[in-house]
This record gives sequence, structure tokens and C-alpha cells, in this order.
Amino acid sequence: MPYLTANSAELYYESTGNGPETIVFSHGLLWSGHMFREQVAVLSRQYRVITYDHRGQGKSRVTPGGYDMDTLYEDAAGLIEQLSDGPVHFAGLSMGGFIGMRLAARRPDLLRSLILLKTSADAEPVENKGKYRTLNTVVRWLGTGAVAKPVMKIMFGKTFLNDPARTRDYTYWANQLKQNKRSIVRAVAGVIDRKGVYEELASITLPTVVLVGDEDVATVPAKARRIHEAIAGSRLIVVPGAGHSSSVEQPEAVNQAITAFLSDVAKMAI
Repeated sequence: MPYLTANSAELYYESTGNGPETIVFSHGLLWSGHMFREQVAVLSRQYRVITYDHRGQGKSRVTPGGYDMDTLYEDAAGLIEQLSDGPVHFAGLSMGGFIGMRLAARRPDLLRSLILLKTSADAEPVENKGKYRTLNTVVRWLGTGAVAKPVMKIMFGKTFLNDPARTRDYTYWANQLKQNKRSIVRAVAGVIDRKGVYEELASITLPTVVLVGDEDVATVPAKARRIHEAIAGSRLIVVPGAGHSSSVEQPEAVNQAITAFLSDVAKMAI
């Protein structure tokens, strides 16, 4: 299995396709690069697609510390520098978006464009912190299986959750969630205690698209609009029938949005 060491963290990654341009996908909390499997299947026909797991998540190694967003941003920068000879298109979902915004503002030399999915530029709202800390305490003592049901209601929208035809998909992703080790609490704490980067958004000049699900309860559409309004020239796309995990819930719509955006970025370069 392919690993690399970036910023003193041993990160698992997968590279698919051999197109002339590279897209790096950065996953959300509690998941792994696997959540982008539908995007990899389509986009790797034209691009080189890299997915990776954040430190302490998925197949990447657990480290004693370094779960704050600024350190994870440095992890991502190191990964890009090692795996790509030039700027990449960076797609970050939720936690991955926290990292993507930092990269675009602080290391624009590494990116050609920015794709933000279901994310926020602000610190975690105070009203959410108590609830999330309680869930994290339960995980520390009992494991992720004990909180899978309430967490699935945060991660997925009502269309997905209530569709009998998606029962098998629900079970599959619930099992993926349960595979997290108890050490995941470190990554969760990093998200709960993260600092906002809203004040840095005005410095982002890269082509940017912001996608949000109309059923997202974790990072509601208003947060996506706030990012869109702060990044000059960005575009906002609302994905119908999607919650916080649109890459899984509505993969065709997400793929179409990303493909159209990247096509426009290519035209800008001509």
C-alpha cells in the first residue's frame, strides 16, 4: 500500500489515472479518501486523481499530536509537493475544505483551483461544541459503533436516510463509520477546537467553486454562501437532495459540477 511521510506524518494515499492534470481529494471527518470513490471512477478517465487519508484517520498512521487544522494543512502541502510536479486542483469536503482554504490562501503556488464541498470558514459554533464533545466522550469509552446512528443523521441528508432503495448504501457507510478506532477522538477534537479562516478568504484569487447540499445540517447552506461572497469570482452550487456527504449521496450531480468547473478553468488558461 502506498504511504509517504509528510510533516512527520505517515499518510496513506491512492493515485488513479494518468491525465496531464492532477486533482487531490481531501476527505471529511470520520471518513477516508474512500468517500470519493465515485468521483475517482469518473474523473480518473481524464485526470490523475489522488485521494489521501488525514493523519489518524483511514489507513494513515496515528500520531501523538498534530490534529489541528494548521498542522493538517502543512501535511497536505507536503503531500502535494511530493506527489505533483506542478499545481493541483484541490477538492476538500468539510474537514478537507478547512485544509483547502488554508492552502489556497497561504500556498496558492501549490493549487490551480479550489473545490469546496460542504464546509465552513468559521470556527465550530459554540452551540454545537457541547453535543460533539459528548459524542466524542462516548467514542473514547465505547467506540464509534455506539454513536453511529446519531452521527449518520449529521453526515447524511433526509433524502438519503429515508430512501428505502438506499438501505444497502446506508448500511455500507454506517459500517465504514464503525471501523474508526477510538483514537479518532483526536481528530474530532481538532475539528471541534479549530480556528476560523474567514478573514483569509479575501486573499484567495484562485478559481473556486463552493458546493453545498440543500439538506446539509452540519454546515448549512448559509455557511457556503458566506464563503462564496468572501472569495471574489467564486461560484456557488446547491446540490438538491444532498446532506453533508454529497459525494456519496448525489455522486452524479457532484461529478457533473466538478467536471463543468474544471472545464471552465481549462478555458481560462487558454
